[in-house]
Amino acid sequence: MAKYIGPKSKIARRFNDPIFGADKSLDRRPYPPGQHGPNKRRGGKLSEYGIQLKEKQKAKYTYGILEKQFSNLFAKASRMKGITGENLLQLCESRLDNTAFRLGLSNTRSGARQLVSHRHITVNGEVVNIPSYQVKVGDVVGVREKSKSLEVINNSLSANNKKFDWLDWNSSEMSGKVLSVPSREMIPENIKEQLIVELYSK
Repeated sequence: MAKYIGPKSKIARRFNDPIFGADKSLDRRPYPPGQHGPNKRRGGKLSEYGIQLKEKQKAKYTYGILEKQFSNLFAKASRMKGITGENLLQLCESRLDNTAFRLGLSNTRSGARQLVSHRHITVNGEVVNIPSYQVKVGDVVGVREKSKSLEVINNSLSANNKKFDWLDWNSSEMSGKVLSVPSREMIPENIKEQLIVELYSK
C-alpha cells in the first residue's frame, strides 16, 4: 500500500501542529518550512478554498490516508445518518490501524499500520492485515498469540497512559473491545471537520 514516507517534521511545521506526535523541530521552529525562515512573506493570507484544502490535507496526513481513500471515506460519511464531518472522523478513527494505535499497541499510527500489515493484529481472534479495515462496536482487537512477546509492542504498552472511553483494554489478554462509536468529544485530533465538508461540497 502506498503511504507518505517523507520528512514528518516538515509536514508538522506546515500545519503548525504535532500531528505525528511530539516534535522538537516544531518547538524550535513553529513556522512553515522554507529557506527564508519565518520573515519571508508567503503570498499573503490563504483564500477560503486554501484554508479548507489545508484542513483536508492535515486530516489525511494525521490518519495516514491517501487522496482516493479519503474521498471514498467522505462519500461514505455523506451517505450515513448524522453530521457528515463527525461521521468522517468516526470512520477515520474506526480504521484498524488507528484503533491499534489508540489501544497503545504502537506509539505512532505508522507503527500500528505496520503491525497490521505484518499480521500481528487480530480482530475477533482472526488475523487481519488490512490497515483500512473498519472495526465495529463489539469487535475485539488484539495481538496475535505468537506476537505477544514482541518488544516493540510491549514497550509501547508500558509507555502508554492514554485511555479512550470508546475502547476497553484487557491487559491480561492483550486485547481491546470496541465499546461504542467515538463521539466527537472522544476524538482528540485538532481537525476542523466542517471545513472539509465545505471543501467537498463545492
